[in-house]
Amino acid sequence: MDELKSLFANALVKFKDRTAVVFKGESLSYDELRKGANRVARALNREGIGPNTPVALLMSNCLEYVIAFMGNIQAGATTIPMNDKLGEAEILHILKDSGAKVIITDSHFVTIVQKIKDQLPDLRKIVALMPDDLCRDGVQSWASFQSQQADDAVGVNVQPEDKAVIVYTGGTTGLPKGVVHSQRNLVLNYFSHMIELNLQDDEKILLTTPLPHSAGFVMAAGLLKGATHFIDDQFDPKVVLQKLENEAITVTFMVPTMIYRLLDVVKSEERDYQFRSLRTILYGAAPITSVRPKQGIDVFGQVFMQLYGQTEAPNFITRLRKEDHMIDGPHEHRLKSCGQPVLMAQVKIIDEKGNEVPVGEAGEIAALTPYNMVEYYKQPEKTKETLKEGWLCTGDIGKMDEEGYIYLLDRKKDMIISGGFNVYTTEVENAIQKHPGVSQVAVIGIPHSDWGEAIMAIVVPKEGKTVTKASIFEHSAKLLSKYKRPKEIVFVDHLPVTPYGKIDKKALRKPYWENAEREIN
Repeated sequence: MDELKSLFANALVKFKDRTAVVFKGESLSYDELRKGANRVARALNREGIGPNTPVALLMSNCLEYVIAFMGNIQAGATTIPMNDKLGEAEILHILKDSGAKVIITDSHFVTIVQKIKDQLPDLRKIVALMPDDLCRDGVQSWASFQSQQADDAVGVNVQPEDKAVIVYTGGTTGLPKGVVHSQRNLVLNYFSHMIELNLQDDEKILLTTPLPHSAGFVMAAGLLKGATHFIDDQFDPKVVLQKLENEAITVTFMVPTMIYRLLDVVKSEERDYQFRSLRTILYGAAPITSVRPKQGIDVFGQVFMQLYGQTEAPNFITRLRKEDHMIDGPHEHRLKSCGQPVLMAQVKIIDEKGNEVPVGEAGEIAALTPYNMVEYYKQPEKTKETLKEGWLCTGDIGKMDEEGYIYLLDRKKDMIISGGFNVYTTEVENAIQKHPGVSQVAVIGIPHSDWGEAIMAIVVPKEGKTVTKASIFEHSAKLLSKYKRPKEIVFVDHLPVTPYGKIDKKALRKPYWENAEREIN
């Protein structure tokens, strides 16, 4: 079997009469997607693209992204999926580091790619989602690139070990690292998504986060089950609520901030939405504050499922099941966890020497899955630091209870050491989030001459609420030990986010640490 190539070719034929993707009123059937993917694969083949040859995709969510992604698979190419929120420096780094031979992009990024092309000796073809008459300086239009190609399959032999994707991390420190996944990795990962999401044959999946990131894995699994995918290039909470209600959506994927916005809109509109078809709201990519799932269940029902994973082991290392989202009862504490290891994963908590720690003690989360990354591209030393005897050292601090539930405490790099005590920022954030006037909060460590690091809370007040520093200090004193309480509080209108939707703590720390020799004190 040619791994992903045959797997998707079979699915696109099997479900040929169904609608595969809907975007802004336009739709593609599975048969149209198959033909489009084959045309792209043939065009890539004409350019000398085959197994292990990198092809970059840089565009906002659209039908062409899905066609190009499937085309890469049918050509056996190595996909370099790029988020549309990346800046010029990151785009240059990713294209140069990956050695991308072809880039398929949209009009928004063409100017940037043309500007940096002289620094990209491997890049030989720029394809743009633009009309022919607007394509200049070596840019070929999407239509002329692929539309004249035959739509039957390309005869390419793909091996299980071939590189399927190099996904660049959305890390908040340093330049993005290329995470390599093989063909076999992704086959098993998509199967894990199908199992853990319990995907049915009639799913309607709504995706508004970038397809080059977590949403793309959900979409790929859905395509293997014949689902219809409603995609958008931006998140508008009112539009999402309308689609959940009117399009009979069964599954959607969000990051926690998106759920918060939906709940705020529902509360402000004071109307009864009907979400009769909705089965699953999958959320992840960042911790969720403990009070919000309770609000969400009141609005949407028992449909929430939390995932915990990383680019290095996409999406599913653990899963907090719908039945674990209990509002009350003896298992309410599970809401604070990210669930138990999924069927295809083993998880352990380790100390600095790699030894497993006792139940209930904090340490680094390590995971063993059949879809752990192969390597960090061209970074053997970082690979050795992260993969140890097959286990993925996640860089996340957590603990495990007697039933195997994993509780995330912090990122290793986000942990604050104040006065010799380890302070987990997530614990402090969850406590402050319970303040009735707080919409969002991020906690960081800032330099302090006595304690090494002092705890600072950066707070976004709720609209229309008056919040004082004194009230937050008082609130924190009731919920946190003295050494865990914030010493400084700053109010802001919004928190910066990375291109992948996570709170950008690097940006928050920068003003306080930019004159320090190191980001630890």
